Amino acid sequence: QVQLVESGGGSVQAGGSLRLSCAVSRFTYTTYCMAWFRQAPGKEREGVAAILPRDGSTYYVDFVKGRFTISHDNAKNTLYLQMDSLKPEDTAMYYCAASAASWFFCRLMRLSQYSTWGQGTQVTVSS
Repeated sequence: QVQLVESGGGSVQAGGSLRLSCAVSRFTYTTYCMAWFRQAPGKEREGVAAILPRDGSTYYVDFVKGRFTISHDNAKNTLYLQMDSLKPEDTAMYYCAASAASWFFCRLMRLSQYSTWGQGTQVTVSS
């Protein structure tokens, strides 16, 4: 069973940066794809970015393209989300998630495709 623990959230002013980390235990990179989701108060959880660690393929939703970067470190078993040029509308709880589905389905970023979730880390962006 994969276990995920996020960290790195915090408060930042608009235009600032944060890097989120997700420590992954009991993980087989050849099996899973990984993603970041977020959920703002009163809104549904939505996908942000996904990565297939075994070949480095990445996918970003339109509203973070050019601002966020998803990456992973095999040696550290850690997933990252570098967030630059943050906006107040980026304020949300951010979750990392793992999926054993194919990359085609992982890129769709449907919640149902992701079987394992972390507890989340809060990101607050002030104007």
